[in-house]
Amino acid sequence: ALCEQDADALEEVLKGFEEKFGEYISFMKWINFGGGHHITREDYDVQKLIKLIRDFKAKYNVEVYIEPGEAVGWQSGPLVVSVLDVLHNGMDIAILDSSAEAHMPDTLAMPYRAHIRGSGEAGEKAYTYRLGGNTCLAGDIMGDYSFDKPLQVGDKLIFEDQIHYTIVKNTTFNGIKLPNLAILRKDGTLEVTSEFGYEEYRRRN
Repeated sequence: ALCEQDADALEEVLKGFEEKFGEYISFMKWINFGGGHHITREDYDVQKLIKLIRDFKAKYNVEVYIEPGEAVGWQSGPLVVSVLDVLHNGMDIAILDSSAEAHMPDTLAMPYRAHIRGSGEAGEKAYTYRLGGNTCLAGDIMGDYSFDKPLQVGDKLIFEDQIHYTIVKNTTFNGIKLPNLAILRKDGTLEVTSEFGYEEYRRRN
């Protein structure tokens, strides 16, 4: 109920929780308000969250825990990919040097649509493409996105907010190389901190 939600959602959940389980709360030592709250998001109502926690603690005399896991790692880094090929088969298709299956598994499992910087929904901008991964999996598709300009081989696309939740699930399916890890400094310099070659593939498999 609270994944990627704000304090208003928590307030509604607590009302329902109290209605159904209020008579038991005073027998508890602690309660967990759950995780996934976007408490570091710019428009998150932190003061409401603080008030909800304080009021609940005072009313029931229990310790309150909250799991800020996603908020800590949220927006920690993008996945930067390159266009390998552009073709037409019923619609325009761009093949990337990345894989939904190997590098962005949540987009297939949840599923959800990863945001690409500067892109739009299919048909929203002038040029729409289906973005495909570089494995043999028929469903290795990131989705349909539109862009202001035609995509060209070598173009870079930036999938926002991919490091915090997907990197731990990356695989070397089909022998696909894992993405390098790099830090883009404020002065514009790029420092590659980790590269994963054949030895990493061999170690995993």
